[in-house]
Amino acid sequence: MFKKVKPYMGSYTKYTYLAAAFMLTAIIASMVPYYLVYRIIKPLTEGESVGGTFLAASLGISAVCLVLHAVLYVLGLKFSHIAAYNTLKNLRCSLQRKMEKQPLGTIQEKGSGRIKKLFTDDIEQVELLLAHAIPEGIANLGIAVIAIICMFFVDWRLALLSLGSLPLGLFAMGMMFKSGMAKMNDYYTAATKMNNTIIEYVNGMEVVKVFGRDGESYKRYETDIKSYRDFTLDWYRICWPWMALYSALIPCVALVTIPVGTLLVINGVCTLADLVLVVCLSLAVGMPLLKAMNFAGKFPQLNYKVAEIEKAMEAEPLKTKGNKFIGNGRDISFKNVSFGYNDEEVIHNISLDLKQGTMTALVGESGSGKSTLAKLLVHYYDIGGGSITIGGQDITDMSLEALNEQISYVSQEQFLFNTSLYENILLGNPAASRDQVLVAANQAQCDEFLQRLPDGIDTMAGDGGKQLSGGERQRISLARALLKNAPIIVLDEATAFIDPENEEKMNAAIANIIKDKTVLVIAHRLQTIVNADKICVLRDGELVAADRHEKLLESCEDYKKLWELSQERSAWSIGNEVKA
Repeated sequence: MFKKVKPYMGSYTKYTYLAAAFMLTAIIASMVPYYLVYRIIKPLTEGESVGGTFLAASLGISAVCLVLHAVLYVLGLKFSHIAAYNTLKNLRCSLQRKMEKQPLGTIQEKGSGRIKKLFTDDIEQVELLLAHAIPEGIANLGIAVIAIICMFFVDWRLALLSLGSLPLGLFAMGMMFKSGMAKMNDYYTAATKMNNTIIEYVNGMEVVKVFGRDGESYKRYETDIKSYRDFTLDWYRICWPWMALYSALIPCVALVTIPVGTLLVINGVCTLADLVLVVCLSLAVGMPLLKAMNFAGKFPQLNYKVAEIEKAMEAEPLKTKGNKFIGNGRDISFKNVSFGYNDEEVIHNISLDLKQGTMTALVGESGSGKSTLAKLLVHYYDIGGGSITIGGQDITDMSLEALNEQISYVSQEQFLFNTSLYENILLGNPAASRDQVLVAANQAQCDEFLQRLPDGIDTMAGDGGKQLSGGERQRISLARALLKNAPIIVLDEATAFIDPENEEKMNAAIANIIKDKTVLVIAHRLQTIVNADKICVLRDGELVAADRHEKLLESCEDYKKLWELSQERSAWSIGNEVKA
């Protein structure tokens, strides 16, 4: 286990060894009073007296040793925590670098609950190993071994007696490990599932309340929490008896030594002085040995956690070559593109060209692959087959930074950071001036709601942008895209949360963004894309037709059906009948 963590410790490895040395010295110092007690008792058992000077000196030395034990032990903990927290920093930074190279879609699939648990709970558990289990475990085990060796030098028979309870204690500990390891995977699986469910339940509480789905949502929430509770109690129920047994047996190293040793002394086999010394050493062995064994019980859990962390780090990185954009123009080409989630193909051999300066729209029923195709263009995932090029350059040939400089992606779910709206827009171009940010906000039709806010554009967005409505968050996102001014625009349901009153403003904002750009737009409201240069109709991950609006109405049944449904939806109205 130490071998797994050591690469992340770097230059701080020496602090762990230094901590173990300090703690070992501290525990040796704590054993000195036991030896002094032996030196006091030995002459008394032989009918001799003990001088007052020796008693005073023994008392003074014992006090110094106890103070030395406290000081050295605290210093050891200080060094072990320096090593531990710097290792946690390195581990988290290493995890971050690995995750940044993975497809963004893969990260989203993991769920925020699992990622939070990975970065905080799981990595935090490594601190126990580094700051306590390794240095304290080594020190306590080392002093127990030293004490046992000393007992063998005093009298090998009494030393063997002092070890009488250890085989049973170690057997109980072995059984606990064996039983616990069998349940560990189920336990952590249940914990991960519960974390994700809790976060989803809290984030979706408003929707649940509005649509009266409390019972169904709470049932899943309750089921996952109870599942975690049941796994935990089942695991503990198996481990607790063995834990209690070894906790009782391991410290009792004098359990056999005192009665049997007394008989040996009576029969003249051993001396009383030797028995007293072995008993004193036994008292110095019990608690350190139990501490060492208790820390040993943490290793399987920590081993599992580090294995999970490394597993997350070893996920397949996104395929990029790190080159700059060197394409000729901004024509986009999908050639025989295929893609699947979890070995189930959802995009089937699609070929599609988007000419520079034109608007291409993707339409189709839910689940037809529209958003997936857009996400493949912005390299959320690696494609399964075929290629996607911009200006003739494959997107896998350029770095993510270079690709992101070419594309502004506005999705239906926009995240705002809990900072000012000004700073949220500035993310589109950190080098922009305040005047440029204000112009972008104006062009994105944000002025109407910014004027109502207490601090205008400097108002805090709140967690996830909760201070704004869905439509307002999307207009802030459009302002961000305007400020970025990328040559390629991808709009994935950019008007999804817009009410009819603000739809005209939103369309005006979009018109500002897409001017002279290469545009890929996804929309359920077909009225918004009737003037697109090309409309591509998708069905079950396949491209069934691609043409202008008028020609598709004549030649494509799928599009004609979508258009009719869209017309019916736009004609819906809510009215009241007043009866006389």
